[in-house]
Amino acid sequence: MKILVTDPIAEPGLDRLREAGHTVETAYDVEGDALHAAVADANALVVRSGTDVTEELFAAAEELTIVGRAGIGVDNIDIDAATEAGVIVANAPEGNVRAAAEHTVAMTFAAARSIPQAHTRLKAGEWAKSDYLGTELNGATLGIVGFGRVGQEVAKKLDGLGMNLVAYDPYISEERAANLGAELVELDECLASADVLTIHTPLTPETENLIGEDELDRLGRGYLVNCARGGVVDEAALAAAVADGSVAGAAIDVFAEEPVSQDNPLLDVENAIVTPHLAASTHAAQENVATSIADQVLAAFASKPVMNALNAPSMDASAFPRVRPYLDIASTAGKIATQLLDGRIETIEVTYEGDIAAEEIDLVTASALEGVFEPLEWQVNAVNAPRIAEERGIEVVESKTRTAEDFQSLVTVTVTNGEEEIGVCGTLFAGEDPRIVRIDGFRVDAIPAGHMLVARNVDEPGLIGFIGTVLGDADVNIAGMFNARQVIGGEAMTVYNLDEPVSEELQDRLEDDDRVIETRYIALNGTGTE
Repeated sequence: MKILVTDPIAEPGLDRLREAGHTVETAYDVEGDALHAAVADANALVVRSGTDVTEELFAAAEELTIVGRAGIGVDNIDIDAATEAGVIVANAPEGNVRAAAEHTVAMTFAAARSIPQAHTRLKAGEWAKSDYLGTELNGATLGIVGFGRVGQEVAKKLDGLGMNLVAYDPYISEERAANLGAELVELDECLASADVLTIHTPLTPETENLIGEDELDRLGRGYLVNCARGGVVDEAALAAAVADGSVAGAAIDVFAEEPVSQDNPLLDVENAIVTPHLAASTHAAQENVATSIADQVLAAFASKPVMNALNAPSMDASAFPRVRPYLDIASTAGKIATQLLDGRIETIEVTYEGDIAAEEIDLVTASALEGVFEPLEWQVNAVNAPRIAEERGIEVVESKTRTAEDFQSLVTVTVTNGEEEIGVCGTLFAGEDPRIVRIDGFRVDAIPAGHMLVARNVDEPGLIGFIGTVLGDADVNIAGMFNARQVIGGEAMTVYNLDEPVSEELQDRLEDDDRVIETRYIALNGTGTE
């Protein structure tokens, strides 16, 4: 596999990819058409913040499986376009959490004690001791906007130093905030309460310029620290507020445009401390994010869960071995159900019974959807299958029950067209031996691989022999067979595992016999003979 790296990452991450046998190409200065050409045959793209991963780039990268962001922020990646293209987007949110939190703490103290300003003047020969009167943080209130991983780590560190904590985050629970010693409040109260306000939100349409002139007025004589994302704070408004003293000071590590322009107003304000996006710049953090994203690229190549996928189902690595066998079962059940149903699919229901119902099943459901859509020749994988269902107005339903009649675990995929429904059930025999055990209410025992013929027929003597003779005359070998009926003399279903495909002409010959109600040829992967 080819892995294109367009922003520098630590060597241990590159080494991990090379040691796995993949080709790693670095191209740190390419852009535009040259970037599109470089990524055209890449199976993975690894970036940091310096590469814009756009819809046009995805269109140029037909072989791409995953985009890995060696860090947290993904505002430079068009995730919607990635999902449409069936490309996983993953980041490395844990690797630089400690580094970002430590830099935030350092910037908070630097702002409160005017450390860089005093340092600069002393270096210039001035003993300006009387010009700087610092602010003690013990007993002061820290307002945290964005209470995710970094925000929580900052809270732990500054809570231990005696600060009171309030936090604003619409996606966190009051219980979680309270467990970390913070009171969860609305943004206005967070601003009004804070002696120091620290920002820890991603840059999204909702958070762009979240802190503007009005919000800075509410902050009053406090300090503002932003080591998260440029663009969340209105830089011109902040510069003006610090310059006129309505905000006591600021410490800024990130900017709306990077590298920062020399006419950025924050650079000319004495009480605004600035650093060039250094929060994640420690040896440990850079190595951590590089190796983390390398591991996720390798997981994607091996069709394993990508732990920090942002647009695809993922799961804890320890749970995956228990779930992995059911991915193929769900996909195969979906393929069979689709090929047995006539008409437009309106609803897909995936039902989990028994032990599997206790597991994380998002990835299994995505595999079921992939299986349903694949025979329709839609460009689909587990990444974009949920999006395809949504865009086509197909309702997806999941249900679970901890009991499973006759089986330890059972996965059923049912598709409906508004008038008719087909359900296909799969399970595991003897550990990891997959079986299709029920089709449309008929109990079967079919090996879900290769070529299958599903025949509905009248339950009469000699009918199976007739079908076998017709297949034999056409040189189609039967590898396995299972016959089921619901009542004697009623309708029966026979499932044949075959070594060769069945032509429409051969199906017509079978259906010319009045005893044969219908035949359906099912094409599956893993034929083993081709």
